[in-house]
Amino acid sequence: MEDEVDRLVAAWRRERPDLDVEPLEVLSRVSRLARHLDRARRLAFAEHSLEPWEFDVLTALRRAGTPYQLSPGQLLTQTLVTSGTMTNRIDRLTKKGLVERLPDPSDRRGVLVRLTPEGQDRADQALAGLLAQERAILAELSHAQRAELAALLRQLTAPFDNIPG
Repeated sequence: MEDEVDRLVAAWRRERPDLDVEPLEVLSRVSRLARHLDRARRLAFAEHSLEPWEFDVLTALRRAGTPYQLSPGQLLTQTLVTSGTMTNRIDRLTKKGLVERLPDPSDRRGVLVRLTPEGQDRADQALAGLLAQERAILAELSHAQRAELAALLRQLTAPFDNIPG
């Protein structure tokens, strides 16, 4: 079975035989897959009236376990955005009734962000929808193939995920 990347690589090999274009065979497919996944995720989230960034914040809180709360700093670490961006996101989610701000009992000046019951329900439903879409995307691969692919991708991404700062 030939795909768009096969055609792209063949064209580069024809036009630039002096270059080793082998990395394109893997990374162009990863890049194309990322775009397809982004579209699928946006559709899954839209079915639950969520933007991808809203899903990220809500699910960070949901993964925290009962009582489903984190400090803004902890949310920053998990979502990789600036403090100004996080403040804006918390404000918007608060207006939608999906999170609430509470005083931090261990720091009089601090606040905690807690998932509301509606926020929890929306996060749970959106996650279930996302997982259904992602299972469909992976349906062509056997369990062993999915495990092998996950291990190979982990090997490629781990150095990026473990960069300090």
